[in-house]
Amino acid sequence: MPYLFTSESVSEGHPDKVADQISDALIDNFLAWDPDSKVACETLVTTGQVVLAGEVKSKTYLDVQKIARDVIARIGYTKSEYMFEANSCGIISAIHEQSADINRGVDKKDKEEQGAGDQGMMFGYASSETKDFMPLPLDLAHKLLIELAALRRENKQIKYLRPDAKSQVTIEYSDDNKPVRIDAIVISTQHDEFDTDEKMQAKIKRDVINILIPRVQAQYPEYKHLFNNKVKYHINPTGKFVIGGPHGDTGLTGRKIIVDTYGGRGAHGGGAFSGKDPSKVDRSAAYACRHIAKNLVAAGVASEVLVQVSYAIGVAQPMGIYVNTFGTAKVDLTDGKIAKQVETLFDMRPYAIETRLKLRSPIYSETAAYGHMGRKNETVTKGFKGSDGKEKKVKVELFTWEKLDMVKEIKKAFGLK
Repeated sequence: MPYLFTSESVSEGHPDKVADQISDALIDNFLAWDPDSKVACETLVTTGQVVLAGEVKSKTYLDVQKIARDVIARIGYTKSEYMFEANSCGIISAIHEQSADINRGVDKKDKEEQGAGDQGMMFGYASSETKDFMPLPLDLAHKLLIELAALRRENKQIKYLRPDAKSQVTIEYSDDNKPVRIDAIVISTQHDEFDTDEKMQAKIKRDVINILIPRVQAQYPEYKHLFNNKVKYHINPTGKFVIGGPHGDTGLTGRKIIVDTYGGRGAHGGGAFSGKDPSKVDRSAAYACRHIAKNLVAAGVASEVLVQVSYAIGVAQPMGIYVNTFGTAKVDLTDGKIAKQVETLFDMRPYAIETRLKLRSPIYSETAAYGHMGRKNETVTKGFKGSDGKEKKVKVELFTWEKLDMVKEIKKAFGLK
């Protein structure tokens, strides 16, 4: 019997994502000036206030206030009526030195034996149902908000949008787990005041259906066939969304872990990503598991793959690697035997992951909104300004875990053509 599956996304102006972006901007700035920095930084945002807290071991000093204000301005909180504005919000820093007890388990004389920054389990997932190997409901939910943010910044076709927004997409799947159609779309977008609530409700719904949806269809034609006149639209269902962002809801780093990963498909180990340097396997090993899962699916080992790895704090070798193909394997091997083969192909020690995926580069700001997975792998040049006024350009490769650079090796190992 057909079934429905739903995933949600939140915009860069959502308070939790504001916090994530500030935390990851700090990570990038620390790594730009000192690639060996160890950072765990949490951010809280609320009405007119930003609180930074965490542990750092670094040779560099940062103007954390300026970095936070730059992020807030880039997102779009630049008007006093938002009650959270880049130039006027208060910023409190409670960042201190990293615990020596943690550091002793991570830093080793032999870098290859670098221990995991914490215990825990991490997951990676990939599916053949979209061209970027992501679950369709989440992929569409992200893309709706990416286009909504573009419309806000253009300020031409829709001129009343504010930065905070959420989306949700429900997809109908067939008995054999194939996406058939979009059943429902929910969009809640922050907006300016209108003359009347009724006028506001009607215009926003009309603009979403007649401007945003056609734009998404044009930008992503591979999804156009999923739309029809039976799609149920719930646009700003509360009736009004003027008060939003950190003024409407306090935001914290790491509260959108399902949005950040696979929208509820697969599994999640529970550890957030933003604000953590790559010695924290919560982040680096989750990226490595995604890299493995995506390459396994692209190589034709299975059409759906979940990969788990687990660690003990201070220990380099993982406790184990688990693979689940959900019965979609195209090779004559059990999932356990596939996992054993994966162990021979991918070195999952923390230092090996950092090196393989180039994770000691300032690449994290781009991950902090619209998902860490399924994004475009590209090389860009980023600029950073130190607290002493010096400027630095750094060429970095983004989303290295999305590369299909192990497909040939995997096909050879599994005897696939």
